Amino acid sequence: MALFRLMRPHQWIKNVFVLAGVIFARRLADLPALTDSLLGFGLFCLVSSGIYVLNDLRDREEDRLHPRKCKRPIASGEVSPKTAIGLCAALLLVGLGGSFLLNSRFFAVVGGYFALQLAYNIGLKHAVILDVITIGAGFVLRAISGAVLIAVDISPWMILCTFTLCLFMGFSKRRCELNALNDAANTAADKHRKTLGLYTRDLLNHMTTLTAGVAIVSFMLYTLDQRIHTPFEKQYLIYTIPIVVYAIFRFTLLVEHGLVDGPTDVMLKDRPFQAAILLWVLAACAVVYREPLLKAISD
Repeated sequence: MALFRLMRPHQWIKNVFVLAGVIFARRLADLPALTDSLLGFGLFCLVSSGIYVLNDLRDREEDRLHPRKCKRPIASGEVSPKTAIGLCAALLLVGLGGSFLLNSRFFAVVGGYFALQLAYNIGLKHAVILDVITIGAGFVLRAISGAVLIAVDISPWMILCTFTLCLFMGFSKRRCELNALNDAANTAADKHRKTLGLYTRDLLNHMTTLTAGVAIVSFMLYTLDQRIHTPFEKQYLIYTIPIVVYAIFRFTLLVEHGLVDGPTDVMLKDRPFQAAILLWVLAACAVVYREPLLKAISD
C-alpha cells in the first residue's frame, strides 16, 4: 500500500489532458485511436509516477518540515530510499519503453516531458516564477502528446488555453503551500522550499487573478476565431463560458479560504467543482458530437 501511495495515483487525474485530442478530434468512435489514447494515458501515468517517486527521494528532508508532506512514504520512513529507487526505475523503464513501442512521436513528447521534469527536480523548482511556468509547460506537453498520438493538428489556441489555465492552477498551488506552512507551528515557508520565501500572498493573488483572466479570455477568443477549422462548430462552445467562469471562481474561493491543499484536492473532493467540470464536459461533448448524434437519431 505504501508503494502504491508513493506513486501518487490521485495525481493521475492530471493526465486526462492526454485524452483531449481524441475527444475534440471527434475520434471517440474510432477504436484504434481511442485504444492508442487510453494506452498513452496509462503510459503517461507510469512516467509521471516515476517522476513523483524521484521528487520524493530528492525532497525527503524538506518534506519532513511540511505538515502534510511529512506523511509521504519516504519522508515518514515507510519506504526506504533503496526500494524507492527500484520502483522509480521500473516505472520509468515501462513508461518510456512502452511509449517508444506505441508511437515514436508520442515517445518524443513524453521524453521531452521527462527531461523537463528532471530539470524541474534538479533546479527549476527553486527558481521563482519559472517553477510554475515549468508546471504549466508539463500540462501543455500532456495535451500535445495526445494530439500527436492520433496524428491530429495541434491548435495554438489549445496550447494557450492549456498553458494559462495551468499557470492559474500552479500559482494557486503555491498559495495553498504558503497557507499550510505559514499556519504550521514553528515552520517557515522558505525552509521547506526557497521559492516560498519569495512568494507572498498578495503577489500570488495578483498572479492567480491575471492568469485566470487570461485563461477565460483565451478560451472565449478560441471559440470565436473563424480562422481555426475544426470538425465541429466550435463557436457554440461560447455558451459554456458561464460554467468555465464558475469553476475558476469556485477554485479561487476554496484556495483563498485555505479549504484545500491544491488543485488535485479540489478536483477530487469538492462536489460543486466536480459538478461544474462534469457539466462542462457534457456540454462540450454535446457541441463536438452534435452532428453525429443528430445523424444517428435521424437514421
